[in-house]
Formats: sequence, structure tokens, C-alpha cells
Amino acid sequence: MEKLAGFRLARHCQTPFACDREMISSNHLVEMIDSAQGYDVIGDIHGHADALRRLLAKMGYAELDGAFRHETRRVIFVGDFIDRGPAQRDVLQITRAMCEADTAFAVLGNHEFNAIGWVTPDGRGGFLRAHTEANLGQHRKFLQQFGEGSPDHHDAISWFRGLPVWLDLPGLRVVHACWYEPSQLALRPCLDGRDCFTEAGLRQALQRDTPAYQAAEILMKGPEQRLPSDMTFMDKDGRERHEVRIKWWDLDATTFRKAAIGVDGRLGELPDSALPVDFIYRENTPVLFGHYWMNGEPRLTSSSAACLDFSVAEKGYLTAYQWRGESLLLPDHLVHVPAAL
Repeated sequence: MEKLAGFRLARHCQTPFACDREMISSNHLVEMIDSAQGYDVIGDIHGHADALRRLLAKMGYAELDGAFRHETRRVIFVGDFIDRGPAQRDVLQITRAMCEADTAFAVLGNHEFNAIGWVTPDGRGGFLRAHTEANLGQHRKFLQQFGEGSPDHHDAISWFRGLPVWLDLPGLRVVHACWYEPSQLALRPCLDGRDCFTEAGLRQALQRDTPAYQAAEILMKGPEQRLPSDMTFMDKDGRERHEVRIKWWDLDATTFRKAAIGVDGRLGELPDSALPVDFIYRENTPVLFGHYWMNGEPRLTSSSAACLDFSVAEKGYLTAYQWRGESLLLPDHLVHVPAAL
């Protein structure tokens, strides 16, 4: 029988599937839910294996038979395992081993999505993610550490392809960058029953100017709003931006000035006018996500939607949220370790 990568909750069968590709029995799935006392959701790792080991140890996980395990809990990774950091091979070894041992689950991050596009031919002599100097700059360390075109490289890409775009669990939701149901509905024709991309769906989602591309951008890279008039700013990678990311998790983020992220020192230049599209999350089920390179010591961004990316790749913190079934997220459930000791 086929093993499933990642897991999702079917509408009438609220049961997670393990991260590997062999179907596990329904009885075992029920046992997994009944025995688990919650999930430890870990933010973007970006090749920082030492911090990952320290965070797992801090939460009570120990390595046994080749995988980190906890007596009663499981990990959920929000994606972005690769790029930037010094130990990307080790990160994938740890995370894949946990998924294969049923001690962890994972969703697809934008860096893994981009890595798939980098190697997938576009049928016109190029690739679905263009091999530009800018794209190579973001991806170079991964290619160097795995060896571009090597068996290990292709094996990693194969694993990425089997990760779901989001997880919808009883009482908890996990996605890499944004939970937005219109985008999920738009992307649905591109996904299989596990919320993983089909081959045809992947091609749609990696081609600009398609509805699938726009939906994938929002879910895995976050919603953006075009800045008014001719205003631009430089992002952290030195690229000029005409759009700004917004705090979709913040109920008060209803205008450009209140919602904008990453325009440090220029918020006062933004108009205090309503955003063209309302992405704000107003549902009762909490959402955990990563992606946004938050600064400073980890803190709860909202009681209903919490970012777990606190810039481990920029000497920040690797961060987790220990979910125990609560409908309102609690600040003291955050756990973190510094990028380096």
C-alpha cells in the first residue's frame, strides 16, 4: 500500500497520515490521535541543525533508533528546512527520520516549493523556477551542500514533493505563511487527497499569471498588497518591492499603515486607508505558521494565529509552540533556543 507524505484531515475522517509514503492502518491512525497529548509546532529551520537538536531536547525529545521521539507528543514542522544555514543535510536527516518514524509531520515551505521548481523543466528549455542570479543566490547553499543534480539532491526534491501545503486538524491548523480559504479553494484542483501537489497541479502553481500561482503565493509566501502611487522599498535581500506583506493575523491590521511588514522607518509614509483585499483571519480555530522573519525574542503574534519564524538564520531564535488542545493560544506555550550558543 502507498505510504503518505505529510497528513491531512479528511472531512469525514479526522485522522492524520504519516509523513512517509506507506499507508498505515486506520487502527494505528486512531491510536496515534488517542495517544498524542498535543503537537510541538516548530518554525523555519533553514539548515540550523544544532539549534533544532537543542530545541527538541528542551521539549523532552530524545534520539532513539535513529529518530527523535517523545513519549506522548509529536512535532509538526512548518517548512523551510533548507537554504541559508550551514547544516541542511543534517536538518533533512533529522526531520525525515522523525516523519518516517511517525514522531513528526510537516508541511511544504516556500523554499522547498522553490527547490522543486528549480529542477522541474518548463518544456521550453528552461525551468519552472528561472535560473536567474537572484534565484541562485537564495538557493546556492542548498545546491552546494547537496550537490546539484546528485542522487541526494533528487532524493530531497522527491521528499519535498510529498509534503502537503497545509494541515487542518481537529482544533489546530498549520500552514507555512497564510491561512486563506479563497486561496485554498483556488488551489484545490492542483492537489491530491492529501493536499499535496499533483504533477499537473505543481506546474500550474509554478507558472506566473495563473490562479494556482497566485493562490500558492498567498499560502506559502503570504499575502501582499500593492503600495499606493509609486512608493517602493528595498527588502532584506536588496530587491526593490512595489508590494508589501501584511499582518493577516492581526485583527487591527485594516489599513496600509497598520498592516505593513518590513518597511521599517517608513510606516508613516503609508496612507491610513483601507486595504484593497481583506485577508484577516477571524476564525476560532488557531493557526500556527512561519515565514515572516520576526525580530527579537519570540512572542505571541495573536491568540488565534501565531508566527513561529524568529529569524534563526539571522542569529535569532528557533521557536516552537507546544499546543495542548487550547482554542486560544497562550504565550507561555512558546519555547525557543538561540541560533547559536
